[in-house]
Amino acid sequence: MKFETIKKVILAAILLPFVFMLIEGVIVLRTSMQQYRELEKDRQFADVLARGGSIAATEILSEIDATRRYLARPSSSNAIDMQRSRLTLDRERRAFYARLPPRDTLDQGLAGELSALSLAYSRIVAARSAVDQGRYSGSNPGSVYWYAALKQLAVVDALSPLISDPVLREKSNQLMGILLTYYGERLITGIGTRYLDQGVSARFPIELFIQGKTMLGAGMDHMVLHSSASIVRDIVAYLSRSEQVKANAITDAILAGSRPSRAMRDVWASAQRERMAFLQRKMVEAASDIHETGEQFSTLSHLHLTRILALCAGLLILATLVMVLAARGLRLIDRLSRDREKLVGELRNAAQTDLLTGLYNRRGFEVAASALLTQAEHGSRWISVVLFDLDHFKKINDVHGHDAGDAVLRQVAAVARQNFRSFDLLVRHGGEEFLALLPDSTPDDAAIVAERVRRAIEAAEIPLPGGDLLKVTASFGCVGRANEAANRNFEDLVKRADLALYAAKASGRNCVVAGATVPPPEERRKAMSGGFDSRI
Repeated sequence: MKFETIKKVILAAILLPFVFMLIEGVIVLRTSMQQYRELEKDRQFADVLARGGSIAATEILSEIDATRRYLARPSSSNAIDMQRSRLTLDRERRAFYARLPPRDTLDQGLAGELSALSLAYSRIVAARSAVDQGRYSGSNPGSVYWYAALKQLAVVDALSPLISDPVLREKSNQLMGILLTYYGERLITGIGTRYLDQGVSARFPIELFIQGKTMLGAGMDHMVLHSSASIVRDIVAYLSRSEQVKANAITDAILAGSRPSRAMRDVWASAQRERMAFLQRKMVEAASDIHETGEQFSTLSHLHLTRILALCAGLLILATLVMVLAARGLRLIDRLSRDREKLVGELRNAAQTDLLTGLYNRRGFEVAASALLTQAEHGSRWISVVLFDLDHFKKINDVHGHDAGDAVLRQVAAVARQNFRSFDLLVRHGGEEFLALLPDSTPDDAAIVAERVRRAIEAAEIPLPGGDLLKVTASFGCVGRANEAANRNFEDLVKRADLALYAAKASGRNCVVAGATVPPPEERRKAMSGGFDSRI
């Protein structure tokens, strides 16, 4: 059996168990990653929900109270408190939006609620400007903040169904229930207080009062129907106290149209204030609990993922070790084969490359030029040659030494390689002389390229082994002819390029001279029929 066949059989025997093991590991890893993403998504939603609940429970209300105090008594201390509450709300709002998932991953309902919330915050910004300009004298912008708080609640409510984990979803329902209960109580207290402070003829705003009762009932339903946690039991127990039950009775009486006595009003107002303070503390507690629960799930998900990755890594290490031990002999043979091919390649390259400059030598250039001309036969009508050498190079060797001359040749070769076109062939033609073959180029095109190379060489500062910097120049000769399939010999071009280079030397050096051109066959036929073509 041939060695290649034996190698394939051995590799198949090694790789098949490894492939099955790898597939199983990928399946396990994929499942774990999906679980990890779900937990991370829940943690992110829980964090957003907790922050949104905190904004509705604390920051918006703090700014409302600070703004009302400032409008009632516009002192410097009240102005500072108002500005501080504004900065706090803006900071928390930015953090809330920064933790939201990308809009394109949200469902249409939540995206709509977020748009409405953004509009509500823009109204707060406008209300702030009006307060600063004194346009709220005698009134307060509470309705603007109330609208923003309701929209914040709507976003929190829309976030809850997106949570997959039942524990986090239950806690989010707790928070939503407390928020609705609190805002219902706040609306009832505010409306009832203003109504009782007005005269007997004042009209009772029954629609807003009913809205508050509706929010209060919805909040209690959220808590009682979705959770039996200790925080809910605390709230239910608190609302069952005698003073709170009495306050509820007074609320119902106000809704029925009666006006309690001053003593009953004071009892009701005191109980409502205590109730809202209690509910606000519970809102903060529920939001913190959601945040902590989300962080715990995040930690667990990371630990789970770490274990899975460690298991996969162990399997991969074992499989790799088996492969390494079993295929050691095969790799040795492959390495010897590669070393042989590399050695042959290096020898072939050394035979075609000038060791000093890294450019083609004459032998390598002839092979590459023949291949290039054959390849360009149908796509290129012209072929040009640029021959150039360094001016007064012997003087460089005599003054600075041959090491400096070698450094100059290397640097000039590098500059030329950078400034000729990427598909031009460049060769060290001998000594300080270089030659370039430019396909698809007329002599005028070649002269433009040569002028660019000449300027680059002239501008280059070449560091010598002794530390000095040396500047050199070069003279260029350019010629061209039609690229014909019948004529693969470009020695005539080299000879005429040598004449053009001689002309450049005679013209004072450091210049480009374009010699005579040989036109395509059809142009030569036209020239022959019309007279002698002086370019040939």
